Amino acid sequence: MSADRALPPLASLAQAARLLEEHGFSIVARNERGDSLYLRRAECAWHLRLSNHARTAKQRARRADILTSLVIDGPRAPEQIGRLVRDAVRNFEAALARADQTSAAGSRK
Repeated sequence: MSADRALPPLASLAQAARLLEEHGFSIVARNERGDSLYLRRAECAWHLRLSNHARTAKQRARRADILTSLVIDGPRAPEQIGRLVRDAVRNFEAALARADQTSAAGSRK
């Protein structure tokens, strides 16, 4: 990665948020510092978290509605951000399919 092409961390987060919006996600919440965004698709109860740091165990326990997180903790080139977003969307959709299967299996009991 060329240093002159890399976006600083906050700009990288903003770019990732814009790309996630192109995949149907909307920002529904952010933490007080503004370094964690919570996004979801319309009519979906589950969230995707975009942040500059990984969640702690306490945060994971408190927010069980987050299916996946995208962490951007340093400068990233636009191409890298695009790949990270595509991977996060793929992971979200896979986790959503698993959650739907679990929900459906529970409703048949």
